[in-house]
Amino acid sequence: MDLSLASLEQAVSIRRQIAALEKRLNSLFRGGAGGAKPSGGGGGGGKRRKLSAAARAKIAAAARARWARVRAGKGGAKKATKAKGRKKGGLSAAGRKKLSDMMKARWAARRRAQGKGKRK
Repeated sequence: MDLSLASLEQAVSIRRQIAALEKRLNSLFRGGAGGAKPSGGGGGGGKRRKLSAAARAKIAAAARARWARVRAGKGGAKKATKAKGRKKGGLSAAGRKKLSDMMKARWAARRRAQGKGKRK
């Protein structure tokens, strides 16, 4: 087979295009870097985003302030709302009595049903 220089160059060019397209296709399926980025925006792997020094300092200061409130016994917003309001999930005396009466009626009905079944 006799190939000219032009046809060899064309073959190499096509091979490079194929390799580039395969790389882009693989990156679409894996969500990795290289070639074209996936259009979803929320790809899995990749480099971590870098925060500026000012942003890191601001986050650290907020965390220190939060922990200072916890250590001082003031807690955060969560503790303040819990302490203010009524105890969550508690029953009033009337509600407890109503549930008790309902359960007693249910148990009595079950005993009656079992008693009828044993006699026959």
